[in-house]
Amino acid sequence: MTSPAFSDWLDICNLKARYCRCLDTKDWQGYAEVFADDAVLDTSPSGGLTIAGRDALVAYVRSSVSEDTITTHHIHAPEIAIDGDTATGIWAMQDRNIWPNGRKLLGFGHYHERYVRTADGWRIAESSLTRINMEMTNG
Repeated sequence: MTSPAFSDWLDICNLKARYCRCLDTKDWQGYAEVFADDAVLDTSPSGGLTIAGRDALVAYVRSSVSEDTITTHHIHAPEIAIDGDTATGIWAMQDRNIWPNGRKLLGFGHYHERYVRTADGWRIAESSLTRINMEMTNG
């Protein structure tokens, strides 16, 4: 039998995997569903913006990666701490993005996140992207 703590851990891992898959396949409805309504996305540590609200953050990300942009997000080594209906997590990440104009990004860093349990399951309430290394080339 699976313990409740492990079940929550697994649900959060699946949530983050769905985040990557939906982002990379441009499934914007599925991408939106991984976030809480009042979610905050903070990409300022890696040179971006801080956006509040699920609809606003999805619109921001969608405008950053056109339908023709190839994105590949890999996450691993989750460090997840669960405390009742909230949790925190740190994920090692690597992303590779190729825009139609030939610009390319290869990045390494971490997602620092806070999760909340909702009636529909775990959702990302806050996500901050930090970078350790980033290689950008123009086409």
